[in-house]
Amino acid sequence: MRRFATLAAIPAAFACGFLVSRLATPAVAQTPPPTLSAQIIDVAAMTDADIGAQVPNLGTLCSKGLVATPSGTIAVQSGNVPKHTHAGSDEIQYVISGSGTFWLGNEQRQIHAGDLIIIPKGTVHAGSVPASGEFKVLAIKLPPQAPGDIQLVP
Repeated sequence: MRRFATLAAIPAAFACGFLVSRLATPAVAQTPPPTLSAQIIDVAAMTDADIGAQVPNLGTLCSKGLVATPSGTIAVQSGNVPKHTHAGSDEIQYVISGSGTFWLGNEQRQIHAGDLIIIPKGTVHAGSVPASGEFKVLAIKLPPQAPGDIQLVP
């Protein structure tokens, strides 16, 4: 009898797993375009209107995706964002314009156009106090940032 119960449990567990996998909502990462196209983008000339509307609940941050692949994403961003971390993505930011202070780890650092900021996953970071205009950066995320992978830090 016990052998029969054990043997019957295997197909029942498989059926339950199959049913749950069909009902569960899969995690959706940033969807890459079907193919990359060769192009030149003048990000320094992009205006706030070109970049787009503010991202809800993230300060004055505006972001426009430029490249999305399964390996990483590139976006141009402007504005200021509160302190936060990403658990699943490393981030690299190249400062196109603006200067002021930027939170990196547990300290504010001076930044200006031309700086490259390396932000390992889990590192607290934020644009903080602009001294000359809003920050505009080229943000690279490796791998692509998963939906919901932004943890605000007080």
